[in-house]
Amino acid sequence: MANHKSSLKRIRQTETRRLHNRYYAKTMRNALRDLRATSDKEQATAMLPKLQEMLDKLAKRNIIHKNKAANLKSSVAKHVNALA
Repeated sequence: MANHKSSLKRIRQTETRRLHNRYYAKTMRNALRDLRATSDKEQATAMLPKLQEMLDKLAKRNIIHKNKAANLKSSVAKHVNALA
């Protein structure tokens, strides 16, 4: 167990941040899943900008890496463009 007040505070902060980051990462994964499952081009085109914005925001806040965000945006854009 921690011996210092500062380490107890750090433990509390870390847990709060972990839960916060986990929530937003899971939300992003669900949005990706929904977009990839869509076969309607119009619906997918409408969902794409919101997803890209979400990925950029998560990368900016260091919840996901910026290259991961770029790779996901690229692959999702390819998927949307391939829809007939």
